[in-house]
Amino acid sequence: MSSLIETIQERTGTADESPRVLDVSENETDDVLDALASDTSRSLFRTLYDEPGTPSEIADRCDTSVQNVHYHVSNLKDAELIEPVETVYSAKGNEMTVYGPASDPIVLVGDHDLAPRIQQSMSNVITGIGLIGFASLFVQWGAERLADATAGSEVLAPASPHVGPVSGTSTLAWFVFEVVEPGVLFFCLCITVLGIAALLTDE
Repeated sequence: MSSLIETIQERTGTADESPRVLDVSENETDDVLDALASDTSRSLFRTLYDEPGTPSEIADRCDTSVQNVHYHVSNLKDAELIEPVETVYSAKGNEMTVYGPASDPIVLVGDHDLAPRIQQSMSNVITGIGLIGFASLFVQWGAERLADATAGSEVLAPASPHVGPVSGTSTLAWFVFEVVEPGVLFFCLCITVLGIAALLTDE
């Protein structure tokens, strides 16, 4: 069980996950498959995707001994499946390494010449999604500023004294601002357009 000081320490390190493409004929792939051969190593590897952890924390999550965790961590680290992401301190002041996954996703390919292209394509996709996400945040921020600036304004006068004011906001604008977050809508539209473009390119 983690000590109090381990629990309250602020964790700032995060895994720098990037796509990894492995050629099935390379020795590197054999090392990866060997490191993931046991149920314990796979369980340990999976839990680090949920949250990076120290060997003692990993042992608690996987219900195994710290000694066993050290063995599998060493194998996974040698296969470059996990990596240290930061250092924390125990109640006794001992340094403890926090581990996280080194890559995500991991792709096995049989064509040696195809591997570099897949690696580049995956990197481009991840970069593109990141840029769209950033743009979506900007759209959300701009939409909220616009909504605040126009809140309470009425552009159209009432048609008769017995009818309340008519808002100039259209049904579409109401849907975008009230039902769906503009940033989320923008993100989904961009992903949809990219998906359609990819399908048309493949054809």
